[in-house]
Amino acid sequence: MAQATGIGGVFFRSGDTEALAKWYETHLGVPGFWEQEAGMTVFAPFRRETDYFPPDKQWMINFRVDDLTTLMADLKQAGIAIETRAEWDTPETGRFARIHDPEGNPIELWEPPAS
Repeated sequence: MAQATGIGGVFFRSGDTEALAKWYETHLGVPGFWEQEAGMTVFAPFRRETDYFPPDKQWMINFRVDDLTTLMADLKQAGIAIETRAEWDTPETGRFARIHDPEGNPIELWEPPAS
């Protein structure tokens, strides 16, 4: 059976595409065309009633990161609000933080557990 082999792109609407693209590249190192590292990707529809991300948003992107502590310090220095919750982090799943881009789109940052 033929099947998908990976995520080929993430596309979403923006009020200012150039400014938003620059924000992602500046703060998360994600350029328009990005050769990402191999690793786990979770593809999971959520129930409409979920409180895992804001009810007025249809999606939330999750980025794997290599050093959540340093990235959070860099984001904080840039004036970007960060949310963390102790219950999000476990030895089995890793560490998590949440931010929003300038247009209010939720972004989850995930540092996978050490293998």
